[in-house]
Amino acid sequence: MTGPRIALIHATTLAMAPVISAFARDWPEAEMMHLLDSSLSDDRRIAGELTDGLTARIVGLAEYASARGVDGILYTCSAFGEAIDAAAAARSEPTLKPNEAMFEAALDIAVEKGGDLVMLATFPPSMESMEEEFEAQRAARGVTVNLRSVGVSAARDALNNGDGAAHDRLLAEAAGRVGPCAAIIFAHFSMDRAHIAVSGTVKMPVLSPPTNAVQQLRGLLS
Repeated sequence: MTGPRIALIHATTLAMAPVISAFARDWPEAEMMHLLDSSLSDDRRIAGELTDGLTARIVGLAEYASARGVDGILYTCSAFGEAIDAAAAARSEPTLKPNEAMFEAALDIAVEKGGDLVMLATFPPSMESMEEEFEAQRAARGVTVNLRSVGVSAARDALNNGDGAAHDRLLAEAAGRVGPCAAIIFAHFSMDRAHIAVSGTVKMPVLSPPTNAVQQLRGLLS
């Protein structure tokens, strides 16, 4: 019996393999429908901000998915937070941002253990909006947790050039320099491949968004 149909909306091909792996591991019954606009990330970087035109494209992808009878929608790119909020507000099916579930899990760890959270990011245009999303979730819970963001753009350059090993090594090196913290979180689905390398470098928990996102969506649709 086929499980729920989930639309996965991508702004880069780099995000696709990690979420496919997360579904295979944590929700193999789900039917995945992939929607890709591979120019979105570059257009977001060039624009320097989330424009009305970019927002319309993000919302339009959700409308397309919804018209085809999906049970849930998961965006896999972290640079479009407010646009995804707009898409979710217009949908009846669960429509999730890539990092909200991971942020909740990270907040749980920080509240229990104390200390900062450190976010490693390889796509600098997404960092400001992600910090705003984190702050909104932190404030909604009424807890005091500091987030430190560390950009590692060279790692994404390496991945774009097909050098996955360099991507993982650069992130592991950056993680080794962050100092004491409650947990390290990855900003992007594309970073998931470095989880083993980073976890082997540090002693604190390392959270990667695909696993948390898939588990959250499965819980909502159970």
